[in-house]
Amino acid sequence: MTVEATAGRVLRLLMLLQRRRSWTAGELAAELGVTDRSVRRDVERLRALGYPVSATAGVGGGYRLGAGARLPPLLLDDEEAIATAVSLRLAAGGTVTGAGEAALRALAKLDQVMPARLRAAVQAVHGATETLLGPAVEIDPELLMTLARACRDAVRVRFRYPDRDGGESDRTVEPVRMVTTGRRWYLMARDVDRDDWRTFRLDRMRAAAATTWRFEPREHPDPVAYVQRSVAESPYRYLARVRLRAPADRVRERVPPQVGRVEDDRDGWCVLVVAGDDPGWLAMHVARLGFPAEVLEPPELRRAAARLARQLAELADAGPAD
Repeated sequence: MTVEATAGRVLRLLMLLQRRRSWTAGELAAELGVTDRSVRRDVERLRALGYPVSATAGVGGGYRLGAGARLPPLLLDDEEAIATAVSLRLAAGGTVTGAGEAALRALAKLDQVMPARLRAAVQAVHGATETLLGPAVEIDPELLMTLARACRDAVRVRFRYPDRDGGESDRTVEPVRMVTTGRRWYLMARDVDRDDWRTFRLDRMRAAAATTWRFEPREHPDPVAYVQRSVAESPYRYLARVRLRAPADRVRERVPPQVGRVEDDRDGWCVLVVAGDDPGWLAMHVARLGFPAEVLEPPELRRAAARLARQLAELADAGPAD
């Protein structure tokens, strides 16, 4: 089990102890889906973080959470305190290696200085919320710090990066900004050798190191828009442009930014730009949006849409008569 998953489980244990006065090890193990031994280890972790968890033996015994240590007053207003606590809870399952442990320590400190009414509000949010996270790639926090400092100080960075032919090459870049989609981290930078703006995935970088070579920052594309375009379009064989009779905002609700780009058009239409290696998949993706559509390019998408229409018509005709 990953550190982030363990940290998330310890936070759930903390919420359970705060919800009821006393729990047996078996009850906690059943709630968390782990063994009694795991519960004992997680209780020790809470104690190490400063939570006074007491244990009583015998019939009716169990684990109880005592009053927290006295700490300085909280210097946040109600909205800031709740937002911070909820954000730390989400960070426990984040994409940065070790972030779960750090978030758990910070949340432990914050919880101890929260007034009772705020603690109750945060517990209510946590108790009513489950987090659904897709598979994400963990990033070394040292790499994040190296790149962040390089962006701030305008110094070049060197690293090894995979080529399309399966090998690796040395890259020297002038970093501008890091962008995260929630699942992956990207760096937008000027590739010095290619004299062009590029997008690099942080999880694919090897042996990254900042140099002492400072560069003069220059005008650059918007980092978020550039990374979105690179992620959604660059690696694929076909780039499709499709007009949809729908407001752009409605289409953006259905098409994540890492999947496609939506551009405003006239007369209640918008243009969806989406890429892929299979025109058939692109045709199905556009069709399932449910909007009237007009293929602008490429011609392979028009042919794939025609095949899909014939297949669906045959499927409908093949069913039993009403």
